[in-house]
Amino acid sequence: MPEPTPGEHHLQGAARTPEEGVIADTGMGGTMDLATAEGETLETTPDGPQGTGPSEKPRSLWSDAWRDLRRNPVFIVAGLIILFLVFISLWPGAITWESPLQCNLAKAQEGSQPGHPFGFDGQGCDVYTRTVYGARTSVTVGVLATLGVALFGSVLGGLAGFFGGAGDSILSRITDIFFAIPVVLGGLVLLSVVTSNTVWPVIGFMVLLGWPQISRIARGSVITAKQNDYVQAARALGASNSRLLLRHITPNAVAPVIVVATIALGTYISLEATLSYLGVGLKPPTVSWGIDISAASPYIRNAPHALLWPSGALAVTVLAFIMLGDAVRDALDPKLR
Repeated sequence: MPEPTPGEHHLQGAARTPEEGVIADTGMGGTMDLATAEGETLETTPDGPQGTGPSEKPRSLWSDAWRDLRRNPVFIVAGLIILFLVFISLWPGAITWESPLQCNLAKAQEGSQPGHPFGFDGQGCDVYTRTVYGARTSVTVGVLATLGVALFGSVLGGLAGFFGGAGDSILSRITDIFFAIPVVLGGLVLLSVVTSNTVWPVIGFMVLLGWPQISRIARGSVITAKQNDYVQAARALGASNSRLLLRHITPNAVAPVIVVATIALGTYISLEATLSYLGVGLKPPTVSWGIDISAASPYIRNAPHALLWPSGALAVTVLAFIMLGDAVRDALDPKLR
């Protein structure tokens, strides 16, 4: 076998020595000296289609929304406030040590004292304890009313938007009638004849007058979703109406309902406090921020602390849910990306 020429010996040695690099053919009769990493890159076949690099699993709307929410400081602040409210609603005894119904008239309207940081109201009740326990009532009413409104309104609106026809026209006229009813005035009329001390009459009233808004939003979202190509393709393949609604339309039409319901939750908490303040909502001995605000209003000059603390708690709670709704809207709306 003939011995290799010096040039060939150099090429073979370069190919066998990684530290010195590799030799690549330029395609024009010459060679080019490359670093080892670059040589390996040229020899590696890309994993992705048509050499686009490693393939990545496509993300859904919900995964993109969750990624955006985790980076949104508004969502983080609102979420922390809401988590704290939920915690004290479930376990108020974890941060307070008295009963909200334990009052001492001898301490009526007195200010902050050791063990009583918020002072006492006009009946000698501890304002701090009543403010903590008031969160349970407000959060319970807001969450249950929102769930009822979202379920009832979205089902009616979704079915009307999907099937259309006379049912859709009748539902549209009914929602117009309910939109014409003033909420506070309707509460004064309907709840004034209720003698129950539970939260259910107030929740039922909110569901009764709150469903038209969600219904109209769900109807429009379903009408938009059912016109997409994937829905038409599924229908052409023989998919039933129930499968079209549950598998193809609902997952792509529920985002606007979630956004509006989240914002409306804070509105329902405010509405409960308003009705309780007017005397037609929750009634004593139920502990409510609206009841405490109403009881402290006559003493605002002598004991302003009895009014400011429940009012501040109510304002922060409503603001937290509105901020949460705005953050969810920004994350779920593709036009804002």
